[in-house]
Amino acid sequence: MPETLYDALRESHERQRSLCRKLLRSQPHSARRIELFTDLRIELAAHEAAEERFLYAPILMHDAGLDASRHALHEHHQIDELVEDLQTTDHSGRGWMAKAKQLSETVHHHLREEERAFFQVSGKLLTDTQKTQLARRYRRDHARMEKTLREA
Repeated sequence: MPETLYDALRESHERQRSLCRKLLRSQPHSARRIELFTDLRIELAAHEAAEERFLYAPILMHDAGLDASRHALHEHHQIDELVEDLQTTDHSGRGWMAKAKQLSETVHHHLREEERAFFQVSGKLLTDTQKTQLARRYRRDHARMEKTLREA
């Protein structure tokens, strides 16, 4: 059976969950904390961009997908704001870890909601052929975005 868009998205979701867990266990004043945050920031940005292009945009074309897509886009914006706050705060302070916990909770909430509700809504709106084609396009765009962000 060919890979679907949902298979590719779940793979990224697992990376995000793992990076969040590792980040919250990282030691203050460590290079590892900064490395983990950078990896998470890049994974989130690459995933969001590709997901918005190849899942949310097609679903926005259907009346039945409008509310769910708008809600998911709003949550992406919340995640982006938390990442931005973390980039401008001292990585070794307590305030930074409190904000990192908030980011982790927001990411986990978004992924749960997406997998439990949004995938079901969108799964009814996309054809099997679209799900397969969008998986390839998502993976290509995710890889391109990740490379661009790492080089920046």
